Amino acid sequence: MPSPPMLLSRSTSPIHGRGLFSGQPASITFHPHDDGIIIRCTAPIPAVTANVTPKPTIPGIPPQFPIRNTTLAAPNAQALTIEHAMSALAGLGITAAAIELTGGEVPILDGSARDFAHALAPLRIPGPTPRPITLAAPIEVREGDAFIKAAPRAAGFSYTYELDYGPTSPIPRQTATWSGDADDYLANIAPARTFSLSHEAAAARAAGLFSSFTPSDLLVIAPDGRPVDNAWRFDTEPARHKLLDLIGDLALLARPLHADITAHKAGHALTHKFCSAVLAIRS
Repeated sequence: MPSPPMLLSRSTSPIHGRGLFSGQPASITFHPHDDGIIIRCTAPIPAVTANVTPKPTIPGIPPQFPIRNTTLAAPNAQALTIEHAMSALAGLGITAAAIELTGGEVPILDGSARDFAHALAPLRIPGPTPRPITLAAPIEVREGDAFIKAAPRAAGFSYTYELDYGPTSPIPRQTATWSGDADDYLANIAPARTFSLSHEAAAARAAGLFSSFTPSDLLVIAPDGRPVDNAWRFDTEPARHKLLDLIGDLALLARPLHADITAHKAGHALTHKFCSAVLAIRS
């Protein structure tokens, strides 16, 4: 069962680190707010699907290099890599907060949402119940063999992520599911870290990216399926992290979606497309 909706009783302390793509020092502080999620950087940006930009401006990154993250933009402002912070809020049922961001990007930390969630969890207080989004019929978006589909339900929700990189991948097929319980999120999803395969990490290094990080900081998976200079936190950590990202991106709907959602091989871009499709037919 989903946990009840929450607000923040007070601000967190600033959480410091470096941006994944910018490589620059960054910090994030969560503050109480009474109307949805808003990002405060050089200008305020509401955390909603309409403000997602597929082409963030990041100095020093080659234009052909794929940027796989969620970035919000408004005139004269952008907030990079917000998905883990948004996931922590949604995973704990927090429906309104102001995110103060310095450095233009949410710090990547260890690649998970654990530090954000642990800072937020003790500050929760009961909040009003947002009006849900309901569906009159199933909805599905696809790109190639990747898809996200939602089956309507009367109340509550479930999110399932199906990871499948094919039979030759060092990461086996795996699945992770969440049904809205905050304790489950804290224990089993928030600690799951972002990852890259060794050839992806090498390509990023060759492009001049991620020079501030080593495999002991962020997971790099060797051809034999084991992390380089690191260790798995869960047997299904990759699927759990993809679920973590899904939770954060679906939070950009700004209202709970009453549906059973299955994401198969989906990334940020397809989830943004799914959110837009839902908002086009919402009730």
